[in-house]
Amino acid sequence: MRKLAKYLKKYRVFMILGPAFKLIEAIFELIVPLVVADMIDNGVRKGNLPYVYHQGMIMLVLAAVGLCSTLVCQRMASYASQGFGTSLRSAMYEKINSFSHTEIDTFGTPSLITRITNDINQLQVAVAMLVRLVIRAPFLAIGSVIMAISIDWKLGLIFLVATPLIGLALYLIMSRSVPFFKVMQQKLDRISLVSREGLSGVRVIRAFSREKTEEGRFNTAAEAQADIAVRVGKLSALLNPVTYMIMNFSVVAILWFGGTQVNTGSLSQGQVMAFVNYMSQTLLALMVVANLVVVFTKASASASRVTEVLETVPAIQEKGDKPVQPVPGVPKVEFRDVSFSYDGSDKYALQNINLTINKGETIGIIGGTGCGKSTLVRLIPRLYETTKGQVLVDGVPVQQYPFAQLRHLVGMVPQEARLFTGTIRSNLRWRNQTASEEELQTALRISQSAEFVSRMKQGMDSIVEAGGKNFSGGQRQRLTIARALVGSPQILILDDSASALDFATDAALRKAIREETQDSTVILVSQRANTIRTADKIIVLEDGEAVGIGTHEELMKNCEVYKEICLSQMSREEAGVK
Repeated sequence: MRKLAKYLKKYRVFMILGPAFKLIEAIFELIVPLVVADMIDNGVRKGNLPYVYHQGMIMLVLAAVGLCSTLVCQRMASYASQGFGTSLRSAMYEKINSFSHTEIDTFGTPSLITRITNDINQLQVAVAMLVRLVIRAPFLAIGSVIMAISIDWKLGLIFLVATPLIGLALYLIMSRSVPFFKVMQQKLDRISLVSREGLSGVRVIRAFSREKTEEGRFNTAAEAQADIAVRVGKLSALLNPVTYMIMNFSVVAILWFGGTQVNTGSLSQGQVMAFVNYMSQTLLALMVVANLVVVFTKASASASRVTEVLETVPAIQEKGDKPVQPVPGVPKVEFRDVSFSYDGSDKYALQNINLTINKGETIGIIGGTGCGKSTLVRLIPRLYETTKGQVLVDGVPVQQYPFAQLRHLVGMVPQEARLFTGTIRSNLRWRNQTASEEELQTALRISQSAEFVSRMKQGMDSIVEAGGKNFSGGQRQRLTIARALVGSPQILILDDSASALDFATDAALRKAIREETQDSTVILVSQRANTIRTADKIIVLEDGEAVGIGTHEELMKNCEVYKEICLSQMSREEAGVK
């Protein structure tokens, strides 16, 4: 929690004044039993109705001032907690955006979502309770004991016995229930994971009629969280009966011994009533303290999870913010003895890759599933860091580029076609916010999107729903290609981004890219041999190694892996085998 305190600095005034106003309310609350005692002794017992009214007015004034103080404190607690949560959530989101793919893979998307929502909500509640109750509750508990002893120290001894007993009961119950709250946060992560998979993959689930199976998975995760909650509930259920039993015995003792002293004249009836009121205040204050322990325990677990994200150092660091000057007369992209392995894996996903790609070339990358095709192209914009070797763009190692400059050079279309809420126009302008209408139309034409966009009533101003769910898979892929083309990237990477297109559209797309992006270096990653066969150079990957580099004709003669892939997808005549 201390590590997150810096996000409260802007709200120091609220953090100081809020408890101060709450303290004023607590002071008035401690005075009320004395006023009631005086009302009983000098008003009710003597039948002095005007005095009763007078004391009643004093109680109303105390209540009104206490209420105003509480409202001010509540407002300050809201400002502090919500402001703290907003600042922390913004910092966390900024941190997540600085993560490389490695950190995203390590934490997992569902866990990050839970941390930035539920965990920060828990911390907001803790800050609100800190302002409102952390000073008030202990002050009331201790103040009630002191006030009782000041009335009659002998009868006050009952408080000195009852208060530690209530505290002990709270400690024994809470110390056993608190550890479960940390486990509950982990169970919520699991529920978030299953929910996200089920909702994002609902079409697949229905296609395979797996609704019941997924419901079972969700129920299992929910029941695991519910089991923990029930165990906590059973322990917490003991809290009220035990504490109220101690309090009621204490009240009986006060009435017994207090009644005796009333008979002897050493105590008044009003003072005995004040003792009972102070006992109730003590119990309620200690109950609030117990609830605060629960709140701060949950917050502590959440704080450690949030701090873990904030303190994670991204594996890929930006080395500088000064633009890099390209080296003239060198390959556009060069891989020098590059090897790569994912965190936690002792096996290389890519090994000993040596490759040069010249400006204006079209490069095809092909290979079996899991051979490292996508990993290879993600090293160019530095989405992953090489384990060994170097990747150079324009003769400069990618580590020396500022992220903005490097990723402006590269237009990348990933395997998963993802659009964002807004319009087609706003999605196309992701790379270049000031792109002209002509640039947008050109990108749509090259990506074979112009036809279906022109048929829409609002054209480029048509609404895009979350994830682009209101478009077909092929339309989403073409729009993501158009988005990458806006801004004329020097390196265009199409990572199996035409898999949902029919062969005619795929061929038209490749033709348009070849004719209209001649100055760009194009890298095509595909499972289709037809897609990459006309490339200037084809790289064949198998188990993370480049087993063949050359043109289609050269590879058909010299690379058995490539020949096998081609013959599995086309006839010998189509593949050019005699």
